[in-house]
Amino acid sequence: MPYKRVLLKLSGEALMGDRGYGVDPRVIDSLAVQIRQAVDGGFELAIVVGGGNIFRGLAASANGMDRSTGDYMGMLATVMNALALQDGLERAGIETRVMSAISMRQVCEPYIRRRAMHHLANKRTVIFAGGTGNPYFTTDTTAALRACEIGADCVMKATNVDGVYDKDPKRYDDAVKFDALTYLEVLQEGIKVMDATAVTLCMENDLPILVFNMHTEGNIARALNGDRVGTIVEGSEE
Repeated sequence: MPYKRVLLKLSGEALMGDRGYGVDPRVIDSLAVQIRQAVDGGFELAIVVGGGNIFRGLAASANGMDRSTGDYMGMLATVMNALALQDGLERAGIETRVMSAISMRQVCEPYIRRRAMHHLANKRTVIFAGGTGNPYFTTDTTAALRACEIGADCVMKATNVDGVYDKDPKRYDDAVKFDALTYLEVLQEGIKVMDATAVTLCMENDLPILVFNMHTEGNIARALNGDRVGTIVEGSEE
């Protein structure tokens, strides 16, 4: 069934395109076109963006940095990405608000659930930045949490491949794509969809996860309209 309100999860790495670092304006412009199609179609769209194209707290921790410090730096990177994405969306004529879990009122609004719901009801696209505001939680978990809070119908995770595979399709020619998975299959088999905390939160709240290729033109609109794209994670084995 088509969805009405959706949480779109974008990785920071996806924003850098072919570059090795930072934000590729061409990727932002391409996303803006697809998101404009969704907004024009009457859908309510919230976005969570990662920060891995600028800084990864977990990687810094592995190299000796304090984990909490690294995670806070990663949260700040997500705010930079959110502002870049907001600029691209507004240049495409999409009214947008950035809301951060870490207060920085000079550049974005603080995250307040009721205010976010008000923006969405008024057809504004909302970008959630700053993660959950707490270390040790990924932006995947942020996406699942915010989706539950705003009453989203689905978490749509935009990636660089057209779904979930049993192994990396860019490295293995015999990689097999899954059209559908259950939450338990993902958790028990350790399949790389989202981190375990995010998947468990979605499972407990019966919130579907759709993984699809963000670079295929029109995929966001097709997914919102209920067309079969990517891999869907939902339900149980019972």
